[in-house]
Amino acid sequence: MANFVLVAGAWLGAWAWDEVVAELRAAGHGAYPLTLSGLAEKRGAPAGQQAHVADVVAEVERLDLREVVLVGHSYSGIPVGQAAERIGGRLAGLVLVDANVPVAGESFADQLPEPAALRADLAAHGGWWPPLPPAEFAEQGLTVGQIARIAAGATPHPGPSLTEPAFLEGPLSGLPAVYVKCLMDWPEPPPVVVGLVADGHWRLVELDTGHWPMFSRPADLAGILGEAARTAKSGGRTARSGGRTAQSDR
Repeated sequence: MANFVLVAGAWLGAWAWDEVVAELRAAGHGAYPLTLSGLAEKRGAPAGQQAHVADVVAEVERLDLREVVLVGHSYSGIPVGQAAERIGGRLAGLVLVDANVPVAGESFADQLPEPAALRADLAAHGGWWPPLPPAEFAEQGLTVGQIARIAAGATPHPGPSLTEPAFLEGPLSGLPAVYVKCLMDWPEPPPVVVGLVADGHWRLVELDTGHWPMFSRPADLAGILGEAARTAKSGGRTARSGGRTAQSDR
């Protein structure tokens, strides 16, 4: 059984994983959702991206976890991807859920179509990125109740974490990773992920839901995570899950 450390994306905390955590623990895994500095119950600290990397590493070390599968959703793929390099032999695998990926020297803002718009938004809100309004969650496979839950729990995201660059010690191809693409949000993963999948380094799993599958499809997402852990442990080449398709390594 694996030990999952789960980190949600912008505006969210550990609470976002409640249903996925229940599924993973019922299957016998360890599941440890993590709130990053400045968010949810840790709100108020203007944390940078490297502080978020340190949050993940510190949690793994504090709990003395082995056979760790790090899970990063959306923004959190950037700090989680960096943390994966830094936990050494504790790492069993990395799962990025509809996530940004770390690129050396690039920030989260740099990966957006209009980085200047995000920086202007941060400046207008005192260095914080305000949560999305409920209307922005439409057509993402979410119920009215799920949207209300996300909106009620979301907190402003610390701006420095979005504008600081990532630091990588090696190529992303060296990380044993699965990328989960949520098709309602956008059908294609980031170009860097497309290349890693095409070259056989990473595996792509598609899930027919929106950008927040921990709310819209928690059981299916937990199934994907469990299969990713089994594949990482066995060195297997294929996986079946609650996703619409699962592509094996080439």
